[in-house]
Amino acid sequence: MEVSGQKESCRLYASGRQRGAVKTSQLVFLMSNRKLNGRPPLQEGKRSFRVTARFNKEEYKIVQELEKTLGVNKTEIVRSRLLQNGTAVLVNAKEVIRELDLIGTELGRSGNNINQLAHYANVLKLKSVFSESVIVRFNEIFELHLEQRKELDTTLRKIIRILGHG
Repeated sequence: MEVSGQKESCRLYASGRQRGAVKTSQLVFLMSNRKLNGRPPLQEGKRSFRVTARFNKEEYKIVQELEKTLGVNKTEIVRSRLLQNGTAVLVNAKEVIRELDLIGTELGRSGNNINQLAHYANVLKLKSVFSESVIVRFNEIFELHLEQRKELDTTLRKIIRILGHG
């Protein structure tokens, strides 16, 4: 084990070797002179006041469920609800990312299906067995897909705005 001070340093060996041995009183002195390199003290925004609250069994269950669902601690839940009048949006980031990943997967699948349909339409066109009703139906379905994708894009932009400003 190595113990370092500002100007002095010493080494302790657990194997019983005597090289560089230090007495306990010297070790305490060296450790008390050690410069601590931790987080610097906050100049602004330091929270030095504590507020305690008591809940009945049902209320506490609600707080615990919020804590589990949102992925934040009880202090952050209470602080955001009290100070921001419930305007703050608390979300479970892992859950949001998981759901967005599922949406991305579905978008990929739908794009793949559209490519398969376009390929099949081109094959039918080359064989001259292409039906006009197939073209009309494909265009209807594709228009619906484009509308839903535009709506999804708008919704995702709203979510990103809310999460970015929250």
